[in-house]
Amino acid sequence: MTSILYIGGTGTISAACVRRSVALGHDVAVLNRGSARRPLPPQVELIEADVRDAGAVRSALGDRRFDVVAEFLAFTPEHIATDLELFEGRTGQYVFISSASAYEKPPRRVPVTESTPLRNPFWQYSRDKIACEDVLVAAHRERGLPVTIVRPSHTYDERLLPTLGGWTDIARMRAGRPVIVHGDGTSLWTITHSDDFAVAFTGLLGNPAAIGEAFTITGTHAPTWNQIYGWLADAAGVDSADLVHVASDTIAAFAPDLGPTLIGDKAHSMLFDSSKVTQLVPEFRTTITFDEGARRILAHYDAHPEEQRIDEDRDALFDRIASHARSAG
Repeated sequence: MTSILYIGGTGTISAACVRRSVALGHDVAVLNRGSARRPLPPQVELIEADVRDAGAVRSALGDRRFDVVAEFLAFTPEHIATDLELFEGRTGQYVFISSASAYEKPPRRVPVTESTPLRNPFWQYSRDKIACEDVLVAAHRERGLPVTIVRPSHTYDERLLPTLGGWTDIARMRAGRPVIVHGDGTSLWTITHSDDFAVAFTGLLGNPAAIGEAFTITGTHAPTWNQIYGWLADAAGVDSADLVHVASDTIAAFAPDLGPTLIGDKAHSMLFDSSKVTQLVPEFRTTITFDEGARRILAHYDAHPEEQRIDEDRDALFDRIASHARSAG
């Protein structure tokens, strides 16, 4: 039985991985502050501590060791430095969740592979993930840190809408109001359900062949953005959504906070080669395409009206962008 410590464990991706680890019979513990975003299976041990408080983590863990430490909450080199102080020497495998957004943008060629250069001049989040990887690769080369790096792309579950406005977009669709789509909607976007991701991820845990390696985990499903919005509209019971296509640069001019995620990621067609991970985890494949994923998302939100939150600022922003686009057109 593999002992696994998940740092995080209740997010979109990590919750699915925790469930999968439990189903495989692993001994699973989760370290977080106890404010669970998603419920933990009853078999999971919850260790409450703030991962940003190294002293609290040391106190909570004592002298315990784990076969695997899976880090979902490290975003900067400083976070990694703390982790190395805490976990180096007490785990047989340290798994870092990086990001496929770290691959060069715009991509020179697709599909992207693990040998594609890491360079994203548009998004600080991605540059920080690259810097984290640099620290870990150096530690592996210099002193044999048993690290595995995983790069997911756009991974979702029933609670995560992949559109610019989240639930605000669904509310606008149902009200017959315009919904903003970046670009012309025809770029291809690889989107992966967290349950599929978890199959590949857990297959790497405790696997000696994964040590010192990086893996892209995305699956093979790459619809257009028009299809993504169309499937959401169908699931929401909307016959014909009013989609307004706007250049990513224009959206970024109206909403600078959206610029990095668009220009540094979503504006480009992104296809990935997942053959490296399937060599080690042959059962990994896409089983949930987004037509089904959209139905699961809408079923969840319709069953939980308390989660149907409209962002009033973004709602007003979308009205301004739509008005500008139509007057310019």
